[in-house]
Amino acid sequence: MNDVAPWWLPGGHLQTIWPALFARRGCAAPPQYRRERWDTPDGDFVDVDFLVDTGHGDVAGEATPKAGTVGRPLLVLFHGLEGSSRSHYAEAFADWCAASGIAYAVPHFRGCSGELNRGPRAYHSGDFEEIDWILRRLRALHTAHGGGPLLAVGISLGGNALMRWAGEMGACAARVANAVAAVSSPLDLAAGGHAIGRGFNRQVYTRMFLHTMKPKALAKLAQHPGLFDRAALEAARDLYAFDQHFTAPLHGFLSTEDYWARASAKPHLPRIRIPALLVNALNDPFVPAASLPRAHEVGTLITLWQPRHGGHVGFAQGRPPGHVRRMPEAVGLWLLRQTDWGRQ
Repeated sequence: MNDVAPWWLPGGHLQTIWPALFARRGCAAPPQYRRERWDTPDGDFVDVDFLVDTGHGDVAGEATPKAGTVGRPLLVLFHGLEGSSRSHYAEAFADWCAASGIAYAVPHFRGCSGELNRGPRAYHSGDFEEIDWILRRLRALHTAHGGGPLLAVGISLGGNALMRWAGEMGACAARVANAVAAVSSPLDLAAGGHAIGRGFNRQVYTRMFLHTMKPKALAKLAQHPGLFDRAALEAARDLYAFDQHFTAPLHGFLSTEDYWARASAKPHLPRIRIPALLVNALNDPFVPAASLPRAHEVGTLITLWQPRHGGHVGFAQGRPPGHVRRMPEAVGLWLLRQTDWGRQ
């Protein structure tokens, strides 16, 4: 993937903001989803959206797969910070899957599906245990209904968590997933965290994230009084402070530094034993190019795509207003080529 941005979208910031707000996400109408709520082992829940495919029946068995669909792949997408199945990249992947005859599911991290989760926790960048539980359940459902390969892609935070899972599982990951990909993921969380806390990033992106994250955190405090220091959380003006007073203590980390160090996927990349693709634009405002993994830092099963343009989960193409189908198609085809189904 060697994307060059359209002439009318210069610079990493514009290539990040415009696609998320204005670019076309697909060739058809917005995707229709069927939602399932899964109870988690710790008494909470996650919501999973399955792409409704009237031609084939969806993955989880409400409809029996029709002739010609047995063995088809399932693509699972893990969204980014404060994302959902309605994020621009999630709808673009849904459009590509629908056109390609591939089943598609978007699990929501806790609190991201439009309803506050029940437990005294939220979600974080290194939650490989949650990734493991979700993928194993989807693998079992997909297999039970005649499905074929399971492929997974993570966007930004979701990509770091997915690669953290793949590194943690090692060779055992192959029992669950055939191939994985991460797009615009901050695999070095400290580098990304410091980058988003400076200058334009702090004024625009940090404010955007905290606008939804802080109210959800305060709602969590109302659910579970005494869970964290309300005054410290309200005073947070960047993700470092938010993670210090909310994300880290709620998820077993000592501090922001401890969280960023232990949750980062980059040190675990050499342990990945299934085909993996890492896509990072060199002009991503959130992810400094100097922090990206190099070929000698990853295992032989990892492919690096580091185009000069694209911003953070942007990768728009075409005339104004542009479209964002190019990245999902390129990533999806790469994942398919790692399977027998894709080589047919």
